Amino acid sequence: MMMAVTLLGFFFLTALVIAMGTSSTARYERERAEGVATQRQAAAETVGAAPA
Repeated sequence: MMMAVTLLGFFFLTALVIAMGTSSTARYERERAEGVATQRQAAAETVGAAPA
């Protein structure tokens, strides 16, 4: 019985860590993509190019 509870706890905590990591990674990628787009737009305006 104790081993089953331990195993269930392990799987629950593993799933929690994966879910938190996935969410954090998605947020990081979204913020990074927004930053790159902002930098490209600023560079285009500096050069005087038309926005894409």
